[in-house]
Amino acid sequence: MKRLAMNHIDPQQNLLPYDGYVYYLGQILTETEANDYFEKLLMSIAWQHDQAIIFGKTLTTKRKVAWYGDQAFEYTYSNIHKYALPWTPELLTLKALVEAKTNETFNACLLNLYHTGDEGMAWHSDAEKDLKKNGAIASLSFGAIRKFAFKHKQSKEKIDVILENGSLLVMKDTTQTFWLHRLPPTKKIKTARINLTFRTIVE
Repeated sequence: MKRLAMNHIDPQQNLLPYDGYVYYLGQILTETEANDYFEKLLMSIAWQHDQAIIFGKTLTTKRKVAWYGDQAFEYTYSNIHKYALPWTPELLTLKALVEAKTNETFNACLLNLYHTGDEGMAWHSDAEKDLKKNGAIASLSFGAIRKFAFKHKQSKEKIDVILENGSLLVMKDTTQTFWLHRLPPTKKIKTARINLTFRTIVE
């Protein structure tokens, strides 16, 4: 069963039917503010092509990434190690906004730059050992409107959400334990999207 969650959803509504908690606050910035931040982030962030080591080979993706935080937190996935850079002024402002909207606190942010709809993210869960267990992950989107999908690990039930420019989605509780998520590629989108996922690293 697949459901599509549109922008008129109640921000307090849990989009998952069980085994986790996801809510969508919709656009927390105006279109003008969101477009302004998109341009600033595009220019000011230290973007690098993402890499993964698979079967001993280093693969480089078209998508670009960046990792920022309160200190030089190490972040490891797909056998690649990254160390967080110091916050930029724009990221600190957005972090404060997201914390105010969610009543959560965050100390790090993983950023992704998708140049077109051809670039996406495969099914995965954010379950790195350094992340706060069952902690909130706040996903702030800029640029192209894209579909974001969830799939339950056992039942395979799927939930789709449309993420708008300047919108905020929050995943928390047992979501990462029981659900996978992905950004499906699409030939229909020709413009770029920037995504910020604010997280809590536990040392």
